[in-house]
Order: sequence, then structure tokens, then C-alpha cells
Amino acid sequence: MFRFANPFYFFLLLPVIAAGWFVYRRRYRQGVLYSITHRLVPLTVTWRTRVAAVLPAVTVAGLALLTVALARPQTVLSRSRRTSDAVAVHMVVDMSGSMEALDLSIKTPAGTRYRTRLDAVKETFSEFIAQRPDDLIGLVTFGGFATTRVPLTMDHRALQHVLEGVEIPSPSRDRSGRVINEEELMTAIGDALATACARLEDAAPTSRIIVLLSDGESNTGIIPPEKAIEVAEELGIKVYTIGVGSTGRAPFKARDMSGRETIHYAHVALDETLLKSIAEKTGGRYFNVRDPKGLTRAMEAINDLETTEVEQDVYYQFNERFPWFLMPALCLAVVGIGANMVVTRRAM
Repeated sequence: MFRFANPFYFFLLLPVIAAGWFVYRRRYRQGVLYSITHRLVPLTVTWRTRVAAVLPAVTVAGLALLTVALARPQTVLSRSRRTSDAVAVHMVVDMSGSMEALDLSIKTPAGTRYRTRLDAVKETFSEFIAQRPDDLIGLVTFGGFATTRVPLTMDHRALQHVLEGVEIPSPSRDRSGRVINEEELMTAIGDALATACARLEDAAPTSRIIVLLSDGESNTGIIPPEKAIEVAEELGIKVYTIGVGSTGRAPFKARDMSGRETIHYAHVALDETLLKSIAEKTGGRYFNVRDPKGLTRAMEAINDLETTEVEQDVYYQFNERFPWFLMPALCLAVVGIGANMVVTRRAM
């Protein structure tokens, strides 16, 4: 389907048409009355006169194309085909309550830049996406429940947009102060891993992997992590695990009785044993983001994987076509006006 997003710009064609009519009317209907015409020097046609007659039309055509470009021609719901060598990757991101720990904050000359574990995970994930432009990548988030946020896709811009909106749910309390959504703040690694495996089961590329970013302490869920590991092994899916944070006392943001933001400490645990077990049993590797070279090693390991050529339909809500008109319009307008000023020493 073809359309113009801003068709009201076509009203600008009226002054463009009027300008063209005025120029050629003035050019061919003006003259000087002279009685003895046989005494005049014969009029010779030179290249300058021929060029001068054409250049106004060139300028008018450029202005007309510029008007069409302003109207923004578009194809709606267009589709194209894209072929690439790719790996099917499902990212599994922890958004449980413990991911609010600030133990991955960065110290700068201006002071401490506080960031939660989830912030660190999102930054790591974002860098990963930027380095894998041809991969099919999906996103599963989990706390007490696993949710597929983005299925496998090559539209990494949309994936980044969804990732930015991933937030840890705020605790909801009843009148007595008891947290009523405690289950959402827990960690169901087994459910999340099984969900990602289900999404990868029918993926086109033969190389299928899961990158699990978590603090690694599984404490809820329907499917035990051991059962999810068996599913990944049966499907031949490698799981790369990335541990976030550390075990011990970690700072958290809080508010005191006056509503002022403060920092308090609570015990957190990074279950590296579970994360290492998941990676080893599925043929993947374990990394920790506290190691500055950990992400680099993870990227190198993934880059060594076998890739498979896949072809996928890419859909666009709107495919802009105005550049097809804008560039010729600018060229015609610049050439028409510039050459006319050189040849005839006037703009039109």
C-alpha cells in the first residue's frame, strides 16, 4: 500500500506552477516594437540561449519534486527479505528483588554512580546486542514468574526498546505492611530456563544458545533448575551463564521515616555453584561481570559458534520513500538556479 503522510504539502505546487507560468510568459511575450526589421542584425541561436530556455524548467521540476518529498511518500506494512549467518540466542534476564542491590555501582571522580544489578545486566545485554547484529535474539525476563518479552527477532532496535523498559516490580503492601506480591520478587531460574528452551526448540539456526544473566539464587518456581537443565541437554542448547554481583552484605536504596533517600545494607547471595552447573552440563561456560574481561571472553566464545544461514521476513510499519524524491529535487534546484545565474545572471 502506497500513501502520502503529509498530502497537504501538495498545495505548495500551486505557487510552483504559478512561478513557472510567470517565467515563460514573461520570456516569450515581451518585446520591442520596431518598424524596419530588415536592418536588424540576424538573431543567432547560441548555446547560452538554448540553456537559458531550459534552466527555468529544471528549477521548477526540482521545486515540484521537493514538494513531493515534503508530502512524505510511504509504503505501508512493506516487507523485505533478509539473509544472514546467524545464531539463535535467547537472553534470560533476572528481575527479582535481589537485583536491586547496588554492589555494582561505579565510583567516579564526581562521586559514586549508583546502579543496581539489573542496570548492570541491561548494560551488558545492550553491549551484547550491539556486537551481534545478524543474530536472532529473544528476551525472557523472570522473577517469581518467567515471561517472554521478545520472541526471536532480527529487529534489535525493538529489542533494545523493550529491554530499556524492564524494571523490578515494586513491593505492594497491605494495610498491615505485609508484602502481598512477594512471589514476584523471588527467583525462578528453572521456569525461565525452560521457557527459553521452548522458544528455541523450533528456531531455524542449528546453533542455539541461551545467555542467562542472574544473581543465581533460585528460590521458587514450578520447574526445578535440574529439570530445565535436562531439557536444554535434550534439545542440544548451550547455556552461557553470567553471574551478577557477589555474596554478602550489599547496599540497597531505601527511604527513612522522613521520606529521604538513604542506603541500607542487606544480605544477598550469588549462587555461583548453580550457574556453573548449568553451564557445564549444557556445554556452555560461566562468567562473572565483576571481571572486566568476563564479557569479552563470553563474546569470543559465542563468536566461535557455528552459524547457519537463515532467511527471514522483515516487516516495516512505514517504509519512507521521500529520499527518492528529495535528492533529485535538491540536485535539480541547485543546478537550475546556479547555472541560470551564471548564464543569464538572474535566478529564474
